[in-house]
Amino acid sequence: MFIGAGTAINVATVLLGGGLGLLLGGRLPQRATTLVTQALGLFTIVLGADAVADGVTSAAFAQAVGPTAVWLVVLGGLVLGGVAGSLARVEDRFEDGAEWLRRRLAKRAEAGRFVNALVTATLVFCVGPLTLLGTISDGLGRGADQLIVKSVMDFFSSLAFAASMGVGVVFAAIPLAAIQGLLTLLGVGLGDFLSAAQLDSLTATGGVILIGLGLRLAGVAKIKVADLLPGLAVAPLLVWIIGMVG
Repeated sequence: MFIGAGTAINVATVLLGGGLGLLLGGRLPQRATTLVTQALGLFTIVLGADAVADGVTSAAFAQAVGPTAVWLVVLGGLVLGGVAGSLARVEDRFEDGAEWLRRRLAKRAEAGRFVNALVTATLVFCVGPLTLLGTISDGLGRGADQLIVKSVMDFFSSLAFAASMGVGVVFAAIPLAAIQGLLTLLGVGLGDFLSAAQLDSLTATGGVILIGLGLRLAGVAKIKVADLLPGLAVAPLLVWIIGMVG
C-alpha cells in the first residue's frame, strides 16, 4: 500500500457508514436513535478505559518516570492541558469552525444539531491512540494495519452517529482527512519522534479524554472535551522533562 492509504480507507469508511446511517436514521424512532447514541457513549467509555489501562501499566512508562509518577503525569497532562485549552477556548473555536462549515456546506441543516454531530464525530474519529500511532506508522512506511482496524470501528461509529445525529457526521470526514493527513506527513518527516514511554503517556491521557467524551455522549455530564486535547501534547512533554531531571 502507498503511504496515506490508511487515511484514505478511513475517510471512505466514514463516508460509507455515515451515508448508510442517514438512510437508516429516518426509519428509526427517536427513542431508538437516542439509545444508539447512549450505547455508543458507553462503548466509548470502555475504549477509553482500555486505553488508560494499556498506558499506565506500560513497563516503559513506569521505567521512564517511576511507578508512582505514572498517574501524576496523566493527571498533570490533563490539568495543564485543560487550563491551556480553556484559555485558548479550543472547544468554542472548534464549534465556531463547525458553524462556519455548516453555513458553507449545509445551509439547510439544523444549526445546533449539525454542529453537535460534527464536533462529536470528529472527536471520536480523531482522538485516541490509534489515530496517532496508526498515522505515524503509516507515515514511516510500516503499513496501515492499525488504521484499517480503526476504519472498521469508525464505519460502525459513523453509521450509528449519522442515524441518530444527522448529516454533520458525514462532514466529519473533512477534519478527519486533514488531521490524519498532517499526522502522516509528520511521520514521514520526523520518524520516531516520541519514545515508547511518551507514546504510552499519550495513550493513557487520550483514554481519559475518551472516557469524558463517552460520559458526554451518554448524557451523564457535559464535559468540554475539546479543551482537554492539549493534554495529549503536555503528557509526553512531562515524560521528557522528568527524564531530563532524573
